[in-house]
Amino acid sequence: MTHMQSYTIGQAARLLGVSADTARRWADAGRVATHRDDSGRRLIDGRDLAAFSVEVARSSATEDEVPYTTARNAFAGIVTAVKLGDVAAQVEVQAGPHRLVSLLTREAVEELGLEVGMRATARVKSTNVHIDRA
Repeated sequence: MTHMQSYTIGQAARLLGVSADTARRWADAGRVATHRDDSGRRLIDGRDLAAFSVEVARSSATEDEVPYTTARNAFAGIVTAVKLGDVAAQVEVQAGPHRLVSLLTREAVEELGLEVGMRATARVKSTNVHIDRA
């Protein structure tokens, strides 16, 4: 088992697509749990941030929103789900308000060590989504 990644308030803000002040206010209000490291920095566990990113995206999405993107985009985000089959796998990444799902081989997921709560970048070209470990 790998060590669960934690994120600073600033890192979490970038992954959520909000300002550090907004992420700090959410943490202060108890919307997402934090803990302090040995140097006193507030950190958010990756799994908690993954769950919170899905909550934020659902609460802020509207039917009128239109994504302004091209076919060649990189979406930095956090892995929110990994479903492994015998040969294939499905990986979900929440990048701010964007939920991206990629179907790839189980071998690729294992080679990248993808797990819920870790940073990843979803690269979109045509109809394929590729996940890069950050």
